Amino acid sequence: MRQSAAMAEYLDEQLRRAVILVAVLNLAYFWIEFATALTIGSVALLADSADFLEDASVNLLILVALGWSATRRARVGILLSGVLLLPAIAFLWTLWQKVYAPVPPAAAPLTLVGLGALFVNLFCALLLARYRYHKGSITNAAFLSARNDAAANVAIIAAGLVTYYVHSIWPDVIVGFGIAAMNVDAARMIWAAARDEHRFASTQG
Repeated sequence: MRQSAAMAEYLDEQLRRAVILVAVLNLAYFWIEFATALTIGSVALLADSADFLEDASVNLLILVALGWSATRRARVGILLSGVLLLPAIAFLWTLWQKVYAPVPPAAAPLTLVGLGALFVNLFCALLLARYRYHKGSITNAAFLSARNDAAANVAIIAAGLVTYYVHSIWPDVIVGFGIAAMNVDAARMIWAAARDEHRFASTQG
Protein backbone atom coordinates (compact mmCIF):
# COMPACT_ATOMS: atom_id res chain seq x y z
CA MET A 1 0.00 0.00 0.00
CA ARG A 2 2.81 2.40 0.90
CA GLN A 3 4.57 1.60 -2.35
CA SER A 4 1.37 2.25 -4.34
CA ALA A 5 0.81 5.56 -2.55
CA ALA A 6 4.42 6.56 -3.17
CA MET A 7 4.11 5.66 -6.86
CA ALA A 8 0.88 7.66 -7.18
CA GLU A 9 2.54 10.65 -5.52
CA TYR A 10 5.55 10.32 -7.83
CA LEU A 11 3.28 10.18 -10.90
CA ASP A 12 1.34 13.22 -9.67
CA GLU A 13 4.56 15.21 -9.37
CA GLN A 14 5.76 14.11 -12.81
CA LEU A 15 2.36 14.97 -14.27
CA ARG A 16 2.49 18.44 -12.69
CA ARG A 17 5.83 19.11 -14.37
CA ALA A 18 4.56 17.77 -17.68
CA VAL A 19 1.38 19.87 -17.74
CA ILE A 20 3.28 23.04 -16.77
CA LEU A 21 5.69 22.53 -19.68
CA VAL A 22 2.85 21.70 -22.08
CA ALA A 23 0.86 24.77 -20.97
CA VAL A 24 3.87 27.08 -21.49
CA LEU A 25 4.64 25.65 -24.94
CA ASN A 26 1.01 25.91 -26.05
CA LEU A 27 0.63 29.47 -24.82
CA ALA A 28 3.84 30.54 -26.56
CA TYR A 29 2.88 28.96 -29.88
CA PHE A 30 -0.64 30.36 -29.65
CA TRP A 31 0.79 33.86 -30.07
CA ILE A 32 2.96 32.75 -33.01
CA GLU A 33 0.03 31.14 -34.84
CA PHE A 34 -2.45 33.86 -33.95
CA ALA A 35 -0.17 36.64 -35.23
CA THR A 36 0.63 34.72 -38.42
CA ALA A 37 -3.04 33.87 -39.05
CA LEU A 38 -4.02 37.54 -38.83
CA THR A 39 -1.10 38.57 -41.03
CA ILE A 40 -1.75 36.12 -43.87
CA GLY A 41 -5.53 35.70 -43.46
CA SER A 42 -5.62 31.97 -42.72
CA VAL A 43 -8.84 30.37 -41.43
CA ALA A 44 -7.07 27.12 -40.54
CA LEU A 45 -4.25 28.80 -38.61
CA LEU A 46 -6.65 30.99 -36.67
CA ALA A 47 -8.74 27.95 -35.70
CA ASP A 48 -5.55 26.08 -34.78
CA SER A 49 -4.28 28.99 -32.70
CA ALA A 50 -7.49 28.67 -30.69
CA ASP A 51 -6.47 25.03 -30.22
CA PHE A 52 -3.19 26.11 -28.65
CA LEU A 53 -4.94 28.53 -26.31
CA GLU A 54 -7.44 25.81 -25.43
CA ASP A 55 -4.63 23.33 -24.71
CA ALA A 56 -2.89 25.81 -22.44
CA SER A 57 -6.18 26.28 -20.54
CA VAL A 58 -6.79 22.53 -20.32
CA ASN A 59 -3.37 21.85 -18.83
CA LEU A 60 -3.64 24.73 -16.35
CA LEU A 61 -7.02 23.35 -15.22
CA ILE A 62 -5.44 19.92 -14.80
CA LEU A 63 -2.73 21.46 -12.64
CA VAL A 64 -5.36 23.03 -10.39
CA ALA A 65 -7.53 19.90 -10.22
CA LEU A 66 -4.86 17.26 -9.52
CA GLY A 67 -5.47 17.16 -5.78
CA TRP A 68 -9.26 17.11 -6.04
CA SER A 69 -11.61 14.19 -5.49
CA ALA A 70 -12.75 11.96 -8.36
CA THR A 71 -16.15 13.68 -8.37
CA ARG A 72 -14.69 17.16 -8.70
CA ARG A 73 -12.21 15.99 -11.36
CA ALA A 74 -15.13 14.53 -13.34
CA ARG A 75 -16.89 17.90 -13.16
CA VAL A 76 -13.75 19.55 -14.54
CA GLY A 77 -13.76 16.96 -17.33
CA ILE A 78 -17.31 18.01 -18.23
CA LEU A 79 -16.17 21.65 -18.25
CA LEU A 80 -13.23 20.77 -20.50
CA SER A 81 -15.56 19.16 -23.01
CA GLY A 82 -17.03 22.63 -23.48
CA VAL A 83 -13.59 24.22 -23.75
CA LEU A 84 -12.76 21.80 -26.56
CA LEU A 85 -15.53 23.41 -28.64
CA LEU A 86 -13.81 26.82 -28.68
CA PRO A 87 -11.76 26.17 -31.87
CA ALA A 88 -14.93 25.18 -33.73
CA ILE A 89 -16.54 28.47 -32.73
CA ALA A 90 -13.42 30.38 -33.79
CA PHE A 91 -13.49 28.61 -37.14
CA LEU A 92 -17.12 29.53 -37.83
CA TRP A 93 -16.40 33.17 -37.08
CA THR A 94 -13.31 33.34 -39.31
CA LEU A 95 -15.08 31.40 -42.08
CA TRP A 96 -17.89 33.93 -42.06
CA GLN A 97 -15.32 36.70 -42.54
CA LYS A 98 -13.51 34.73 -45.25
CA VAL A 99 -16.66 34.50 -47.37
CA TYR A 100 -16.66 38.28 -47.71
CA ALA A 101 -12.93 38.48 -48.49
CA PRO A 102 -12.01 35.32 -50.47
CA VAL A 103 -8.26 35.92 -50.59
CA PRO A 104 -6.06 32.80 -50.20
CA PRO A 105 -3.45 32.90 -47.41
CA ALA A 106 0.27 33.11 -48.16
CA ALA A 107 1.38 29.52 -48.77
CA ALA A 108 4.94 29.62 -47.33
CA PRO A 109 4.07 31.02 -43.86
CA LEU A 110 1.05 28.71 -43.68
CA THR A 111 3.24 25.67 -44.32
CA LEU A 112 6.13 26.69 -42.06
CA VAL A 113 3.98 27.69 -39.10
CA GLY A 114 1.99 24.47 -39.53
CA LEU A 115 5.25 22.50 -39.43
CA GLY A 116 6.33 24.23 -36.23
CA ALA A 117 2.93 23.53 -34.68
CA LEU A 118 3.29 19.86 -35.60
CA PHE A 119 6.59 19.57 -33.74
CA VAL A 120 5.14 21.27 -30.65
CA ASN A 121 2.03 19.07 -30.57
CA LEU A 122 3.91 15.81 -31.19
CA PHE A 123 6.24 16.64 -28.32
CA CYS A 124 3.29 17.47 -26.04
CA ALA A 125 1.35 14.32 -27.04
CA LEU A 126 4.37 12.11 -26.33
CA LEU A 127 4.91 13.85 -23.01
CA LEU A 128 1.28 13.38 -21.94
CA ALA A 129 0.76 9.85 -23.32
CA ARG A 130 2.23 8.27 -20.17
CA TYR A 131 -0.34 10.01 -17.95
CA ARG A 132 -3.47 9.93 -20.12
CA TYR A 133 -5.30 7.53 -17.74
CA HIS A 134 -3.63 8.59 -14.49
CA LYS A 135 -6.32 11.07 -13.43
CA GLY A 136 -9.24 10.04 -15.59
CA SER A 137 -10.94 12.27 -18.13
CA ILE A 138 -8.99 15.46 -17.43
CA THR A 139 -5.60 14.01 -18.38
CA ASN A 140 -7.11 12.06 -21.25
CA ALA A 141 -8.56 15.38 -22.49
CA ALA A 142 -5.08 16.91 -22.60
CA PHE A 143 -3.62 13.94 -24.47
CA LEU A 144 -6.48 13.75 -26.99
CA SER A 145 -6.28 17.46 -27.64
CA ALA A 146 -2.53 17.33 -28.36
CA ARG A 147 -2.95 14.24 -30.55
CA ASN A 148 -5.78 15.79 -32.55
CA ASP A 149 -3.80 18.99 -32.97
CA ALA A 150 -0.85 17.07 -34.43
CA ALA A 151 -3.18 15.50 -37.01
CA ALA A 152 -4.60 18.94 -37.80
CA ASN A 153 -1.10 20.34 -38.28
CA VAL A 154 -0.31 17.73 -40.94
CA ALA A 155 -3.43 18.89 -42.77
CA ILE A 156 -2.36 22.54 -42.42
CA ILE A 157 1.03 21.75 -43.96
CA ALA A 158 -0.72 19.99 -46.84
CA ALA A 159 -3.08 22.95 -47.26
CA GLY A 160 -0.10 25.28 -47.49
CA LEU A 161 1.51 23.17 -50.20
CA VAL A 162 -1.72 22.89 -52.19
CA THR A 163 -2.41 26.62 -51.84
CA TYR A 164 1.01 27.34 -53.33
CA TYR A 165 -0.02 25.58 -56.56
CA VAL A 166 -3.75 26.33 -56.85
CA HIS A 167 -3.91 29.78 -55.18
CA SER A 168 -7.36 29.17 -53.71
CA ILE A 169 -9.03 29.72 -50.32
CA TRP A 170 -10.49 26.20 -50.31
CA PRO A 171 -7.56 24.13 -48.99
CA ASP A 172 -7.40 26.47 -45.98
CA VAL A 173 -11.18 26.38 -45.48
CA ILE A 174 -11.43 22.60 -45.81
CA VAL A 175 -8.69 22.07 -43.21
CA GLY A 176 -10.51 24.51 -40.94
CA PHE A 177 -13.63 22.36 -41.23
CA GLY A 178 -11.56 19.31 -40.29
CA ILE A 179 -10.11 21.00 -37.20
CA ALA A 180 -13.59 22.03 -36.08
CA ALA A 181 -14.95 18.49 -36.58
CA MET A 182 -12.09 16.87 -34.62
CA ASN A 183 -12.63 19.19 -31.68
CA VAL A 184 -16.35 18.51 -31.61
CA ASP A 185 -15.64 14.74 -31.57
CA ALA A 186 -13.01 15.12 -28.82
CA ALA A 187 -15.49 17.17 -26.78
CA ARG A 188 -18.07 14.38 -27.15
CA MET A 189 -15.58 11.72 -26.00
CA ILE A 190 -14.43 13.71 -22.96
CA TRP A 191 -17.98 14.61 -21.94
CA ALA A 192 -19.05 10.95 -22.09
CA ALA A 193 -16.02 9.80 -20.06
CA ALA A 194 -16.47 12.53 -17.46
CA ARG A 195 -20.21 11.79 -17.16
CA ASP A 196 -19.48 8.11 -16.51
CA GLU A 197 -16.77 8.99 -13.95
CA HIS A 198 -19.14 11.33 -12.15
CA ARG A 199 -21.85 8.65 -11.95
CA PHE A 200 -19.37 6.08 -10.65
CA ALA A 201 -17.89 8.48 -8.08
CA SER A 202 -21.39 9.38 -6.90
CA THR A 203 -22.29 5.73 -6.28
CA GLN A 204 -19.04 5.23 -4.36
CA GLY A 205 -19.50 8.34 -2.24
